[in-house]
Amino acid sequence: MGTGRTLRKESHVRPCKTPAGKARKNAAQRRRLVKFGMAEEDVKLMGDEAVRVMVQRPTLVKKLVAKKTAK
Repeated sequence: MGTGRTLRKESHVRPCKTPAGKARKNAAQRRRLVKFGMAEEDVKLMGDEAVRVMVQRPTLVKKLVAKKTAK
């Protein structure tokens, strides 16, 4: 593994996220929450940060959905 100039220049090693890429990722995460069973209206009202946190814990999402449908 080298330690040359290429690896020290971070912008060349790892490119920045584009706004389109970020939007694509957010849309994919929202679709994933809907597949877990959440209502699409609820997912639309959530912010990007909340969606990101919920996607990280799918078992918690499924429990919340089951609890909500049991009422």
